[in-house]
Amino acid sequence: MSSNIKVLQVIPKLGYGGAETGCYDIAHYLPENNCKSFIVTSGGELIKFIDKEKVKLIKLPVHSKNPLLIFLNSIVLIGIILFYNISIVHARSRAPAWSCFLATKFTRRKFVTTFHGTYNFNSRIKKFYNSVMVRSDLIIAGSNFIFSHIKENYSDYIGYKKKFLVIFRGINIDYFDPSSKLENDEKKLLKKWEIDKEKKIVLLPGRLTTWKGQELFIEAVNLVKIELGYEAFDAVILGSDQGRDLYKKKLIRLTEQHRLTNQIKFIDHCKDMALAYKVSDIIISSSIEPEAFGRVAVEAQSMQKLIIASNIGGSNETIINEKTGLLFESGNVTSLSKRIIQAVTMDEMSLELMGKEGRKNVIKKFNVEKMCFSTYSEYKRLLN
Repeated sequence: MSSNIKVLQVIPKLGYGGAETGCYDIAHYLPENNCKSFIVTSGGELIKFIDKEKVKLIKLPVHSKNPLLIFLNSIVLIGIILFYNISIVHARSRAPAWSCFLATKFTRRKFVTTFHGTYNFNSRIKKFYNSVMVRSDLIIAGSNFIFSHIKENYSDYIGYKKKFLVIFRGINIDYFDPSSKLENDEKKLLKKWEIDKEKKIVLLPGRLTTWKGQELFIEAVNLVKIELGYEAFDAVILGSDQGRDLYKKKLIRLTEQHRLTNQIKFIDHCKDMALAYKVSDIIISSSIEPEAFGRVAVEAQSMQKLIIASNIGGSNETIINEKTGLLFESGNVTSLSKRIIQAVTMDEMSLELMGKEGRKNVIKKFNVEKMCFSTYSEYKRLLN
């Protein structure tokens, strides 16, 4: 049966986000299990890493929310489904999901969606637009938090015939492995960042956007400096502003206001995130809105680093508080500053123990192999 499965995944762009890397991982897992794998996308940086011998890549403007283009994309998808005899169509975002919904209705193929985030809605029209993600034969939630969000907001659209379950996102634990990094590469990165490894390094990774909590982090660093009376660590805010120039300027002004320019560095990009984690001692996820899953928390644990994260969304599921990381009260700068002080003053043995427990936690629950196997198993059940 498995050799007859042909899966077409449709995603707006193949970047480095959680939805995109999940799509990429599944696409390369399927051929290893004698399935045919296809991806339809408009582009993205991950495209250059796709093994073209294993995965058939088709470019289509599925990133567009234009209703006319959504309809035209559905017509092209119908042709692709029929030409390649696709068994399952798996959509990972709303706009392409509407095209897939129409195409699978016409071709009578199985339709799968993965609900990757809490899509905002402030009107019935927007909620209807979002509802396409639960109009499939199989609805996958990336965390229990997302599962609850769907049940609470979209239960009217979920019929009794549909299957609805949680498959946790997974990461590549071989890539996010502290033993895979060379000391020489660590030195090169620190030199590039212009940081002398005399103090602990506290890293806040993530694109520069308000809800990721960079302002909260800067305020917390200032409180720590006031409380301890000295600059106890070097801080790195790692992430692109993605065109949000005004927000980045606001963050820089805030560091200047608190006289933290010598302590906080802004780094736009790092090609090797595992290496960025490796050179750091403490990782922060200070989101003020719920993370659907929160890859940073899982990646940090896999790299055996202490993670401090806000106690909302996926972090409550991926972190075991006081064992594999530390949770703080979301949006509370005092709570975050206290956790940072706790972490930077922690003895090396406790840090090492927490790091080891973190990696065990990820290997057990959030391994990419487990995610891929669970998804593949659900594909087979759907067809059977």
